[in-house]
Amino acid sequence: MGRFDGAPEIARADGFGFPGPKSIVAMSSLPGAGVPQEEQNRTPPDNSLPQDEQEGITFPGTVYREEWTLGVGLKNSDLSRPQLPWPWPEVRGPKSKCITIQTMNSRLGRWLRDPLFLLCLTAGLLSFLVQSGELGSADTMHRLQTTHWLWTTQPQVFPNEYPEFGLHGRAGQIYSWYGIGQSLLMLPADLLATWIAHLSIFSEYSDDPAVRSIVVSYLINILVNVLTTLIAFRLLRQLRFSTREAVAGVLALMFCTTHLHYTQNMMENNYIMFLTLAGFSFQSQWLRTGSRRALLIGSAALGLNLLTRLTTGLDLIAAGVFLLAVVWFERASTQTLWQRFLSYCKIAAPVYVVLLSIERYYSFYRFGSFTSTYVPLFAREQRLRDPTLPPNFPWSTPFHVGVLGALFKPEKSIFLFDPLLVLAILLIVMLWKRLVPEVRAYAVTSLLLLAGYISFYARYTYWAGDFAWGDRYVSTAAQILALIAVPLLLRHRPAIPKLLWRTGIVIIAASLVIQIASLAFWLPLEIYQMESLGHPTFVIALRFKNIAAFALGKMDAWGLNTEEMTQDAWDYVHITTWNFLPFLLKRVGAAPVWVVRTAFVLWFGGIAGLAAILRRLHSVLRGE
Repeated sequence: MGRFDGAPEIARADGFGFPGPKSIVAMSSLPGAGVPQEEQNRTPPDNSLPQDEQEGITFPGTVYREEWTLGVGLKNSDLSRPQLPWPWPEVRGPKSKCITIQTMNSRLGRWLRDPLFLLCLTAGLLSFLVQSGELGSADTMHRLQTTHWLWTTQPQVFPNEYPEFGLHGRAGQIYSWYGIGQSLLMLPADLLATWIAHLSIFSEYSDDPAVRSIVVSYLINILVNVLTTLIAFRLLRQLRFSTREAVAGVLALMFCTTHLHYTQNMMENNYIMFLTLAGFSFQSQWLRTGSRRALLIGSAALGLNLLTRLTTGLDLIAAGVFLLAVVWFERASTQTLWQRFLSYCKIAAPVYVVLLSIERYYSFYRFGSFTSTYVPLFAREQRLRDPTLPPNFPWSTPFHVGVLGALFKPEKSIFLFDPLLVLAILLIVMLWKRLVPEVRAYAVTSLLLLAGYISFYARYTYWAGDFAWGDRYVSTAAQILALIAVPLLLRHRPAIPKLLWRTGIVIIAASLVIQIASLAFWLPLEIYQMESLGHPTFVIALRFKNIAAFALGKMDAWGLNTEEMTQDAWDYVHITTWNFLPFLLKRVGAAPVWVVRTAFVLWFGGIAGLAAILRRLHSVLRGE
């Protein structure tokens, strides 16, 4: 028995949900042409498929069974290639035939019946639809410039950007203070985007939004969203949720958490979440199967997070706590626990050391220190510019203010911006005795990770991430916990009181509406308005008011066009239109009319396609 003992349905062989067996009919010539007689007379091997699984194909040839693992098999512990028996029937002669349209149609039909394939299509198309063509924040623009620095002669920080951004480092040069992880992620996309931007067709385009940012944002956001979908589904299946429950959980993550907002605004959050979930999933596979390769992949994912943001060391620790909690809840012996710990350290520790060393070397390259971060340099330069700053800047916020602000402040509360978090906590408390060990371990680890992030950033001067939708530093941990809310609701529906079930449905619906509203305008809109409206402000309510006022043409009448919004002309253009690429192109007016019209056609067509895919996914799940 494997890790899914007691699961309500048997996991598929590939771990994602793709059908494990596939039929491959060898290309063959007319009967007997070029095929040895003993091969023609040979009895089909044991792994031949039944006739009803051969897709109705009657071409002559040998039919083989092929097991796909995609490197993440729930039954197979190691990455593997499709293995075919040898010898392969020889193909000779000009009259060789191959399977074409019928096979392709059959394969497409299988894909369209596979929930995970439809889920990935949903993730990709959703990412495509929500893009604005901009990177979403000045932080990401600076990280993209660091990407450009990696392969061109341009600096990390232009002189005119200092002192608003950048720090003096070695040899007096100005460097970015961010980690290099996201910059490395954007490197291939930046190479392609720069080449496209220099094509003659764009020679007269005024670059707003820039071709380079359009290409990079589309490519990276779609890639990260699809990869997160795959790994989140895999992890939920490892937590013994059924296919339907796992699909529902991933859909809730995509549509009903702040993950959707950061799919449009390309900060580091979604990339960090993908790597953290990958670490959890592959290290969990190691725990169940002993696969060293799985542990290596999981450790590398968590280690890569350190290159992105050093505080993701909390995620690395959380992965170890998760494995420990699983073993603890399964009441393993002390000897078993110690043996697992040693095996874990032999593989994971060297990986962490190597990637941490890379991160430290990058810090040394810029600021001349292996043991310190940029924060002391940042504090020193800021105090030189503003002597009134407190001596403990940037750790000047009282601890209780940062904690209570993250939990309850109307402008940043994680419960308001991620309501699924409330549902997850309620279900964990009420269903604790019914939860399997893996889910208990995941719930405890996620809660500890969330508490860890809130506590770490509580005293930071900019504890909520400054220009961001919600609490940027804590939102990823909130999403990780919220991931199991909908699967738990569906799994334990018979044991849940009707009132809690109805409350759960209301919370899911409210979450969906809030996350869609977060896409409507570029995020600085309410930040500018709050300079006039004051604090505290219920930001989500203000966003809905902005949506209604803009749709009805009442922004001036309702007092929502403030003076602060007009102080930066570029920002004003971008915060006074719907934050989707076709609308932004139309608002700026730099692109030709035919380009704008084409963008609208593709956008509305994408919405129709997304609706069709979701309908198909619903139909497939009902039929299972």
